[in-house]
Amino acid sequence: MRRFFSIFSLILTFSLLSSVSALPSSAATTGPSGAPLPRYVSLHAEKAYMRTGPGRQYPIEWVYTLKGLPFEVVDEDGPWRQVKDIDGATGWIHVTLLTGHRTAMITGRMHKLYADPDPRSPLRLTADPGVIGDLLACQGTWCRLEIDGTKAWTERKYLWGVFPREEFK
Repeated sequence: MRRFFSIFSLILTFSLLSSVSALPSSAATTGPSGAPLPRYVSLHAEKAYMRTGPGRQYPIEWVYTLKGLPFEVVDEDGPWRQVKDIDGATGWIHVTLLTGHRTAMITGRMHKLYADPDPRSPLRLTADPGVIGDLLACQGTWCRLEIDGTKAWTERKYLWGVFPREEFK
């Protein structure tokens, strides 16, 4: 009987440890600026350099020229933000070239955007992959964007620039 409880407690401990390791390791923390990490921002400038480190003395790795492009901020060092782009490239961009204004990019293939968060609602527009819109709200599995003056809803899974369970209005 004692051996049964030892084996049972060993199995229980192992299963609890396994479930803890399956939890997301990217829980939000607060960066030195007081803003949460990770978070999404967008490109404020017409042109921005992504550098290999947090300073102008570091080499330029990428040049971005698409205002509104969403980035995920993963770290901060003074006025520099370590960001990740849609392709997974990471590097450092100066904070003055970024804004907290939220945008999202259509991913995958062409997607339909609807008047309401329901695919049976009227079609408002279709958007090709790479199209960027202002992110207005996210509720459940749907997000509302404004693209070229048209406000419409699409499923969150077709967007880059918003976290899987993030909700806002």
